[in-house]
Amino acid sequence: MIVITAPTGNIGRRLLSLLVESAPAHGEELRVVARDPARLPEAVRRRVEVVTGSHGDAETVDRAFDGADAVFWLVPPDASVAPDEAYSGFTRPAARAFAAHGVGHVVGVSALGRGTPHAARAGLVTASLAMDDLIADTGVAYRALANPSFFENLLEEADSIRDHGVFTDTAAADRPAPMVAVADIAAAAAGLLLDRSWTGVGSVPVLGPQDLSPDDLARIMTEELGHPVRYRRQPLDELRSTLLGHGLNEAFVEGVVDMKRAKDQGLDAGVDRSAQAGTTTPFAQWCAQTLKPAVLTPQEPVDAH
Repeated sequence: MIVITAPTGNIGRRLLSLLVESAPAHGEELRVVARDPARLPEAVRRRVEVVTGSHGDAETVDRAFDGADAVFWLVPPDASVAPDEAYSGFTRPAARAFAAHGVGHVVGVSALGRGTPHAARAGLVTASLAMDDLIADTGVAYRALANPSFFENLLEEADSIRDHGVFTDTAAADRPAPMVAVADIAAAAAGLLLDRSWTGVGSVPVLGPQDLSPDDLARIMTEELGHPVRYRRQPLDELRSTLLGHGLNEAFVEGVVDMKRAKDQGLDAGVDRSAQAGTTTPFAQWCAQTLKPAVLTPQEPVDAH
C-alpha cells in the first residue's frame, strides 16, 4: 500500500498518474489523502482509495497510514504561518502516525542545500531541512527529494512574459543554478516508491540537465517563444514589500527573502549530477511544451510548491 499526499498539486497529480498505471504490476494498492476528492479525475478516483481530509490533521493521517507500507509526503504551501510551523508543525501529526502504524518507507519533497554554509539561514529551505530531520527521527527509511527551483515557477510570470517580454526574480542575472521540471520530481518519487530496496536516511538530488542563469533562461525563452524576453532583477526589499502587501505572514515573508538571498549566494550550487534520480527535462523542451501554451493562452493560476 502506497499513500500519496497532496495528490492534486503540481507534483502529486503527476505522481498519481504514473502510479495508477504502474503500481498494479508491482502488486501495490494506492490510497490518497485529499481535502476535496472532487478535484481528482473521476477515472483516478475509481482506481484508488480516498481518505478525505488534510494530511496535517492527526485523525486524518491516522486513518490514512493504517496499513501503509510507503508514503509520499509533500507539505502544501502555507503563507499564513511562520516557516517552522508551515513545515515541521504541519508534519508532526504525520511523524507520530508513521511510527504508530509502522510505515516502512517515506519519500518527501524537500530542497537542496544540506551541508552547505548557507543551510542554516536559508528561510523556507532551512525549515524544509528541519522537516526532513523530524521525519528521519521516526525511524522510517526516508529519502528526501532535494530540489532546486522549479521551471513551473515561471508560469506565474506568463502574463508579464506575454504582455511585456519580462520575467522577474532576485538572483544575479549571470548566476547559474540548477532548475527542475516537476514532472521529473514525480518520476523520481515514483521510482523510489515502487522499488523500496533502499534503507536508512538520505537525500536524492533531482536536477535539470544543466545549470542555467536568468540570462540563459531569457535567451532560451526568446528562442522558444519567438519574441524577445528579458530578465529584471528584483531587489530583495522590493520582494519583501510586495509579499507583505499581499497580506502574507511576516515571518513567512522573511523566510522567502532569506531563501532567495541564500540561493543568490550559491545555496543550490555544486551538486553532483551523477547522484540524481530519474529523467531530466531540458529547459527548452519544457518551454515548448508547457510555457509556450501558457504564454499564448492565459491560464488559470497554478499551485506551486
